[in-house]
Amino acid sequence: MVWVGTARARAKINLTLHIIGRREDGYHNLESLVAFANVCDDLRLVEGSRLSLTVSGPEASSLTDEKNNHILKAAMALAEHVPHLRTGAFHLTKRLPIASGMGGGSADAAAALRLLARLNDLTLQHPAILDAARNTGADVPVCLEGTSRIMRGIGDHLDEPVHLPRLFAVLVNPRRGSSTPAVFSKIGLTRGDVGSSSKHPCIVGGLTAPALLSRLAEGRNDMEAAAISLEPEIGAVRDALSALTTCRLVRMSGSGATVFGLFDDCRAAARASKMLKVLNPSWWVRSTTLA
Repeated sequence: MVWVGTARARAKINLTLHIIGRREDGYHNLESLVAFANVCDDLRLVEGSRLSLTVSGPEASSLTDEKNNHILKAAMALAEHVPHLRTGAFHLTKRLPIASGMGGGSADAAAALRLLARLNDLTLQHPAILDAARNTGADVPVCLEGTSRIMRGIGDHLDEPVHLPRLFAVLVNPRRGSSTPAVFSKIGLTRGDVGSSSKHPCIVGGLTAPALLSRLAEGRNDMEAAAISLEPEIGAVRDALSALTTCRLVRMSGSGATVFGLFDDCRAAARASKMLKVLNPSWWVRSTTLA
């Protein structure tokens, strides 16, 4: 019988993103509380003798270079550490916009590693899986288990998972790509520079939703101003969400261009999503929960 497996690649949302400084090697050290949404890409693996990838779905046309897709990159990175790795044909149903600050490519790569781990009887803590995740992309390690936690450094240091209350969110992407290198360049830290001295809010498990919202309001996304200056449409999205009286917090995720708004309940989020879709039909808008 042919082995077949499926996995969800849930959108990664940076509820906070503090830039601690720029390292001597040129990379930036970050501190970020990450949660995962119930919107996702879907990945399927059918075991076979040849590693391959096909793509479909509403955002499939945005993936113009399948050979450099993170899914194949992750599989090949794992094959370097696991002799005779069993692989096969991947099929990605692409629903998340690319270059959106939601870690779509990283989530896809992490889903591929989860499927390959199951196929090859490896745990997610196996050194080969962890090495492949780190070698594929900075956000892949945090997407591997898909649990809310604080990530530090360049994504290579992960705190223990933290249980967050369910948050009701609207995710809005203006369908304008945001380049992470360009945003970092705009921020302009030189090697050895430190970022803002203000501390990351203390986030612990067991907080109520109102308490968590209060703590999140003490945080920020240090990439937001630079991203908006490069792509003003991100600012338009932020303004549209901020204008909604039921929206409790508005912030950009990652390096953009997706902005999220947090609401008290699913009904308020659904109404906001419907309104934004009507007013801005070209935007990608989804109401969801984060946890």
